[in-house]
Amino acid sequence: MSKRILLFPGQGSQYLGMGKKLSESHAGAKRILDEANAVLGFDLSDILWNGPEEKLTSTDNTQPALFTVSMMAYEWLKEHHLSADYAAGHSLGEYSALCAAGVFSFADGLRLVRLRGELMAKAGVAKPGAMSAILGLERDKLEEALAGAASAGIVVAANFNSTTQIVISGESAAVEAAEKLSTELGAKKVVRLAVSGAFHSPLMGYAVDGLGAGLESVAFAAPKIPIINNVDAHTESDPAALKDGLLRQLTSPVRWVESMQFAAAQGVTEGLEVGAGKVLMGLLRGITRDIKVTPVENPEDLA
Repeated sequence: MSKRILLFPGQGSQYLGMGKKLSESHAGAKRILDEANAVLGFDLSDILWNGPEEKLTSTDNTQPALFTVSMMAYEWLKEHHLSADYAAGHSLGEYSALCAAGVFSFADGLRLVRLRGELMAKAGVAKPGAMSAILGLERDKLEEALAGAASAGIVVAANFNSTTQIVISGESAAVEAAEKLSTELGAKKVVRLAVSGAFHSPLMGYAVDGLGAGLESVAFAAPKIPIINNVDAHTESDPAALKDGLLRQLTSPVRWVESMQFAAAQGVTEGLEVGAGKVLMGLLRGITRDIKVTPVENPEDLA
């Protein structure tokens, strides 16, 4: 019997105008957006739809924006009575997955992702760094490049996004050295990412204490459906372990390839990408063809 997974996108999926059609056509989605405006104390919808783009892509705004749009889409999804067997989110998207699974309320989740975004932005200032996508390089060759660049500073694998895309993160000089070595070792393409810090690397350690305090202030319930978490790439249901996973996620790699392979091994054949864009649908093509993903963002998606 086939199984379904809900997939929630993370930073990088945002774009100006996201959530507008849904807000205009679905009362539940509009209620979520209104609640977001009230919780945040500013007009998030204005940033979502009018920007400017640099305001939307500022980490402290991007994270609550994406979380809100995902939960708007999930609210609409519930109206279609589409249940799921598993949920997973890419980096930031794990907060959306947990909220959808009933681990915490939308308001608590929104406060957490706003705090996370603020802390990550501050960490990017306190410990500047860079990130780069390495395309078409085998994992062992990438590890060789990272080892060779270690003398230039901290650089680690941050996102195992697909079998052909791994993102590296760390101090700028070390990232640059790893980019050069990756090219020499056969990478098809190297793309420096437009981000404000070295996410999922030790440089994010600056944000750990603050996020830990924020997580401790929120009561977590056991998820109603199994969550495949980023740092361990398997299901987790213990509330304390879920908190620990979110905290470790700051400085640990996103094991998306292993997470989706795990999902496929459990019999998952259908995925719904709940929120902005189609990034996760694209990544799945580079991991497994056993899971067919449908984006769920706008009213026509499930028509």
